[in-house]
Amino acid sequence: MSAETLFADAPYLDVADPAFSLRSEPVREARRDSWFARTPYGLAVLRHKEMGELLTHKSLIQGSHAWPALNGITEGSFAEWWNKSILVTEGDDHWRLRKLVNPAFSPKVVKALMPEFERIATDLADGFIAKGACDFMEDFADPYAARVLCLLLGLPESEAPFILRTSATMGLALGVNFKAEAENIEAATEELGAYIAQVLADRQATPGEDILSIMVQASEDGDRLSYDELHNLALMLAFAGVDTTRNQLGLGMSMFAAHPEQWEALAADPSLDMAAATEVMRMRPTITWVSREAIEAFDYGGITIPKGTVLHLYSESAGTDPAVMGEAGFDITQKRARNYGFGGGIHHCLGNLVARNDMAVAYRVLSAGMGAPSIAEGATWLADSGNTGPISLPITFLPR
Repeated sequence: MSAETLFADAPYLDVADPAFSLRSEPVREARRDSWFARTPYGLAVLRHKEMGELLTHKSLIQGSHAWPALNGITEGSFAEWWNKSILVTEGDDHWRLRKLVNPAFSPKVVKALMPEFERIATDLADGFIAKGACDFMEDFADPYAARVLCLLLGLPESEAPFILRTSATMGLALGVNFKAEAENIEAATEELGAYIAQVLADRQATPGEDILSIMVQASEDGDRLSYDELHNLALMLAFAGVDTTRNQLGLGMSMFAAHPEQWEALAADPSLDMAAATEVMRMRPTITWVSREAIEAFDYGGITIPKGTVLHLYSESAGTDPAVMGEAGFDITQKRARNYGFGGGIHHCLGNLVARNDMAVAYRVLSAGMGAPSIAEGATWLADSGNTGPISLPITFLPR
């Protein structure tokens, strides 16, 4: 019996409908009534306390391995790559991969990249601030995320448009329109995968100072990443490093447009840049849920969760849970309980330090040069579930 029918008295959310928003009133009503809801994909976890506990529950493993199959995709390059990725690897294999890759994302490495993040952000901002208007995604978020990724991989920034195009297409796999876009996703996976293979061959022959070179040389007690592991990890870095950053930047700009006083607070106190990035992810995360799967039946929260049940833990719903966060809205000056925009437990996002810092730099640089943004006509959006964000985000503002 599926979770959809097993817990018949629980609220039901039709999140497979592309028109459904995870920030809608039905979700808020469900959260008031219950810590969980039924969905076409399994159970949705709606509250902060329960999300924090279930992220690290001993009876749950990473559930994202089931996502392609849930969408009817069981073969092809994307499914094969996804099902071998560090994202879904468990146990000793997962710990081994993390231990080998962690040095590439150390605070020392990220700190050395900060001036380059600022250079890229300033260069892009200089291209449109004097005009008082831009399409934020096209003119800033997209090229910024792609150029930062090129920096991380040691690629020339001229490769950024290619990285952006292929990674953004792959990113459609994490939305509710996965099956409809499957052919395009497959082609992009093969194209970017072939390119990564060429880059790896170059790094193995001539290592540099970039994160990919550190991964190529990674070793621990004589153990090294295999070529297949390297390729899978590098493709994950290229895919996730661009798509999530560009979406998150766009979502952040939409939040600042709705709360102009917060933009001015950042401009007045640039040291709030990291707090701004964190608050954006609390209120408007691009990754709207993280997944877990029950490896055994277990009792939790007054119910028995059967083996094989998939749980989607809703980041935004937990991040705005009034029981923990209070009723206050978006405010970059307030101290908050931890939010789970980067997941948690052993599957906590490896690149979270890079992502936090490159977003913080972007918001700081932009707020120094432009007044609070207003969203103009013509904005278009991905579905507000799965991985979400703006497709196009025209904004207007006053240059400072």
